[in-house]
Amino acid sequence: MVKKRKDPRVGTGKKPKGSGRRLYTDENPKDTVRIKFATIKDAKATVAKVKRVRKSYARKIQILTVGEQRAKVMGKKTVASVFKQGKTSLRNARNKRVKRTRTKKRG
Repeated sequence: MVKKRKDPRVGTGKKPKGSGRRLYTDENPKDTVRIKFATIKDAKATVAKVKRVRKSYARKIQILTVGEQRAKVMGKKTVASVFKQGKTSLRNARNKRVKRTRTKKRG
């Protein structure tokens, strides 16, 4: 009798041999941040949404990078630049916060 392998733990990104599950499945759809990049208006709305959503800094950068890369591949340079500007503003805001906390610790 052949043992049937059980599914891997959530978030490992792996799948059992012979399984129909894909490598990058969305195992927690409630956690998904939807992005739109069809127009500049969509891109600006997505950047605003990412800035206000309660995710880690790294996750926000990752989401905006995905939007930027997809827009670049589709030849939408202005939309890609909107995502890039969003990443830059996130970085600047974070750097200001980090600097402020470092100066408080010293003083």
